[in-house]
Amino acid sequence: MTDLITHRAFFGDGEHAFTLTDPMLMELEKLTGLGAGALFFQMLALGYPAEYLREIIRLGLIGGGMAPEQAKRLCDTYAVNRPLAEVLGLAWEIMSARWNGKAEQGAA
Repeated sequence: MTDLITHRAFFGDGEHAFTLTDPMLMELEKLTGLGAGALFFQMLALGYPAEYLREIIRLGLIGGGMAPEQAKRLCDTYAVNRPLAEVLGLAWEIMSARWNGKAEQGAA
């Protein structure tokens, strides 16, 4: 059911699923004080606090099925003190999957 909004990518120690499910999106909105659309367009304009990127990744991991403690550990290890362009790339793909959906596998 969430395949259309799931982004799969290598992060830290292996490939992981990142999904901003409805509950994770609501948590992101609560943490940032922004609606999903406002946050998406802030990212387009490169007008976001760096912490938002890590929260998108962490919540995406949780929505993808990872335990919250493990998601926090991975983000603390692999998304802190990294080049922002690197962290932005992954966060953008996660948000974009939620906003636009992913192309269906095997579509002609």
